[in-house]
Amino acid sequence: MKSASIKKILILVTILAVPGFLYYLLQEKGKNRYKPLPYFGPKEVAKTSHSVRGEQIPDTIYHQVRNLDMINQIGNTISWDSYKGKILIIGLFYTRGHTHAVEFASKAMTAFDATYAKNKMVNFAGITIDPVYDRPEVLAKYAKIHGMIAGKWDLLTGDSTKVFEFINKQLFIDAHQEYEPKLKSMQYAYSNMFVLIDPQHRIRGYYEATSQDALSKLDDEIKVLIAEVLRNTEDGR
Repeated sequence: MKSASIKKILILVTILAVPGFLYYLLQEKGKNRYKPLPYFGPKEVAKTSHSVRGEQIPDTIYHQVRNLDMINQIGNTISWDSYKGKILIIGLFYTRGHTHAVEFASKAMTAFDATYAKNKMVNFAGITIDPVYDRPEVLAKYAKIHGMIAGKWDLLTGDSTKVFEFINKQLFIDAHQEYEPKLKSMQYAYSNMFVLIDPQHRIRGYYEATSQDALSKLDDEIKVLIAEVLRNTEDGR
């Protein structure tokens, strides 16, 4: 008889405990938890630290893209102040590059621009690898043909040395020009990548501009980064 009573008590305790356990799971485990995006580029350990479950973890200083100083298709000077608080997707192009890779990347960026047209957190920028020819007046005509609106989708040019230094040493993308004797003209070689940059100017992803899988990943990770930015804003970070 005593055994039967104990079983009933255990069953009752279990029934009462389950809702509380489920509530705990929803509160603690069911939060918007996602795998954070990685950071690319050189990094160093900071002198500061933060606490995780009572343990002090050294902070990490991640590479921040610097020295953005270019001109867009309507002649406005563009710096990081132009993208304050923005998520930025950068791609490379040149107006005389009538190749499959350039055209595919342009169409892909057009699709992203349409998807995030009303999202004020997301901006796009195309940096020309032919800055001597692609001056603002040339970019303006190109932008008009492709529906690229300055302020949302900037086409950037500037001093050739600064442009290539920014691409190679800040974005860590290979891009260069070389003279081809047989063709008697300059040829352009570059990594056809999109770069995802957060509001702190840190690189969060690279995506092959001609790969549909990579473009789908970029779309997903833009959304993840939007969620991260909103969450950090709510937390006061």
